[in-house]
Amino acid sequence: MKNSVDYMKRMFRTLLIVVAAVAAACAPRERTLVVLSTNDMHAKIQRFPQLAAAVGACRDTAQLVVLVDAGDRWTGNAYVDMAATPGMPMIALMNRLGYDVATLGNHEFDHGQAFLGRMIDSMDFEVVCANVVSDTCTFPQLPPYVVIEEDGVRIGFVGVVTNYEGPGHPAGNAASFEGLEFPDPQRMAMKYAAELRPKVDVLVLVSHMGDDRDEELLGKETLFDAVIGGHTHVLRDTVVNGTLLTQTGKNLANVGVTVIKLRGKKVVDIDCRIVPLDGYAPDAAYQAEVDRYYADPQLNKPVGEFAGTADKWGLANWMAGAVADETDADIGFYHIGGVRLDSIPAGGVGLAKIYDLEPFGTEIAVMRMTPADMRRMIVSKYNDEENRKEARRIDLISTTPYVIVTDAQDNALDVRFPKLREGSSYKVAVSDYVYRNYKDLNYTDGGITGIRVADVLLEELEDDSPLTPDNKPRQAVRRK
Repeated sequence: MKNSVDYMKRMFRTLLIVVAAVAAACAPRERTLVVLSTNDMHAKIQRFPQLAAAVGACRDTAQLVVLVDAGDRWTGNAYVDMAATPGMPMIALMNRLGYDVATLGNHEFDHGQAFLGRMIDSMDFEVVCANVVSDTCTFPQLPPYVVIEEDGVRIGFVGVVTNYEGPGHPAGNAASFEGLEFPDPQRMAMKYAAELRPKVDVLVLVSHMGDDRDEELLGKETLFDAVIGGHTHVLRDTVVNGTLLTQTGKNLANVGVTVIKLRGKKVVDIDCRIVPLDGYAPDAAYQAEVDRYYADPQLNKPVGEFAGTADKWGLANWMAGAVADETDADIGFYHIGGVRLDSIPAGGVGLAKIYDLEPFGTEIAVMRMTPADMRRMIVSKYNDEENRKEARRIDLISTTPYVIVTDAQDNALDVRFPKLREGSSYKVAVSDYVYRNYKDLNYTDGGITGIRVADVLLEELEDDSPLTPDNKPRQAVRRK
């Protein structure tokens, strides 16, 4: 009897082992997908060797890796922006590194849509944007999304670009967007998320709306597994309404590492880290390629020098003063978004540094304005609810001091000009970007001069070196 019982026990244990083995064999397979992301690189190819090293290290250790960019690939480095084909050094490096997907940023349009259309043909990665509509041959219609399959995992990427600053199109001169339409990016993101969700295992939004707009979207839309963001140059690694929202800052300081774990076809966990690229030794092959781009004797030629370090305020003050001096204006204004460097150190300054500071080919515009006209311009910009990226800050640096008076909710109520006389008319110099695009401009005798800001800065630097920067702010915000 005992032998019979022992036999039954052995058989039962064997059966359990077989059942467990069968269950393990039939259990959904666990896999890990890594989405590496960049945004707002702004042509900083000098950081690309570190990026290449980081991407290579990840590909050596992870099974499924996808490389994604959320827009603004050029404008911000003279060695790229003034290449024989502007922007091409950046695209060549991205092609070589094997980017998979990208969307458009506003700066992709800086050289016009026809140029962008030709550049897209040179990109070996998919470019998707759900909220640009084109019926022109100069800019072929882009797909709203792409589906990439890796080891049986279907990953959908929907792309969108801001249309809030135009208004109705991305930030930039209106002429760059003629013939194109930019439907609401949040609405288009939701539309294609609903279409794509049943067809994919992982759904990612690649967004150049800005983290504030991304957060708005996620407050009402939860179909995406993750949002890879850009445009506002911030560090974000948060979960909003159950969806990961990430952004890596700007200028290739960091790479985003989004780790998505799947059990079978189901996403069971998502995590993200923003990894500084300073921790990686440059990839030698990419460093050699970057060095070739930087070996430009014309751009490396010194023009003049700064007697001290110019910070952001000092550069903005210099630019506002330069446009006023060149046109014999009473007052100069320069928008802070057009000041593309945070500082220039003391010492020699070459052509490349000035073109990094002003990479847009901006021209000077002049007009006549009263203090009431200037007040209206400044208050409207400060309170702008549409272009939030440029609101609630001192956006217009000026040669004349002023104070923005705000209420407890940070709404501008008034602007006080201690050195101007109310009712008087002043000749005012601004950038053509302000003249073309700012709302609530009221002026007389306005026009664009055709004088390039960069040329004026270079002339001053050459004639008046060493320049002593004035880093003292002339503008302030005070609560009433």
